[in-house]
Amino acid sequence: MRGDALAFWLREPGSGEIRPAPLPEPGPGDVFVRTLHSAVSRGTETLVFRGCVPPSQYAAMRAPFQEGDFPGPVKYGYLSVGVVEHGPPGLLGRTVFCLYPHQTAYVVPARAVVVVPDDVPPARAVLAGTVETAVNALWDAAPLLGDRITVVGAGMVGCCVARLLARFPGVRVTVVDIDATRADVAAALGVAFALPPDAADGRDLVVHTSATSAGLQRSLDLLAPEGTVIDLSWYGDAEIRLSLGGAFHSGRLGIRSSQVGMVSPARRGSRSAADRLALALDLLRDPAFDALITGVSRFDELPDVMARLAAGTLPALCHTVTYGSTDDRG
Repeated sequence: MRGDALAFWLREPGSGEIRPAPLPEPGPGDVFVRTLHSAVSRGTETLVFRGCVPPSQYAAMRAPFQEGDFPGPVKYGYLSVGVVEHGPPGLLGRTVFCLYPHQTAYVVPARAVVVVPDDVPPARAVLAGTVETAVNALWDAAPLLGDRITVVGAGMVGCCVARLLARFPGVRVTVVDIDATRADVAAALGVAFALPPDAADGRDLVVHTSATSAGLQRSLDLLAPEGTVIDLSWYGDAEIRLSLGGAFHSGRLGIRSSQVGMVSPARRGSRSAADRLALALDLLRDPAFDALITGVSRFDELPDVMARLAAGTLPALCHTVTYGSTDDRG
């Protein structure tokens, strides 16, 4: 009825391409979505692009609407915003977020999309999956009023965590990154910034997102006695080394992982994954999140863009993909 779409595929590690994507006829419980914007989840998607998913994690790392298998060919991604052109009356014509790969249009069950609030621009709404990760991390971390908190790593996830923490009463938040240019982003998010050697220690909580051994070690070094590092990094097949001498044992320091695949145990009895995503979209009413959108390209440029992101030659924080003109940022 609506013809084929086009999708971005990783043909093999290091090489992407645009492929036709045949679309099924929507059923009575389905929606047909025309994509407006998607975003590259830089940390995870560049690991996938480089073929760095360990075989033991192939099943755990599958995206909700992934096609193919690691290391490739595989269609991967999960930050998509579009308009419903066919579906139930309550969704028809609405802008929605979906955990779908980079594709010009798609058919999914209606329950797989979440309506974007009218006052959240579609280009900002692509951050919903990242803010959802930050929400889950803070449910895991349970920060307290007046805490001294540092976020190590000023990438997409770290910046989203920092902005949410900035809204906690009495909490002092510092973002630490090796890239001094991230100071401007931190200022826009309403938090302090420091380079790693200049970061203040004695922190009650550190959230680590840099995906490096050095970042995780620095996170531990910044803790006050009995403090905890919440580690949001995903390292792929990289080996991580830590020095656990010094204050690790005497200070009773902790390292706890957090990830978005399951709702935090702190809220699992009262919140579903859909509730968590709806909360993330509600939080995106905050225009401060626009500071994270630092790169944009057309969908047909994605094979080259992904290669440059993976190589580190394209310095975008959140790189968005537009499915019309690059000037149509919604």
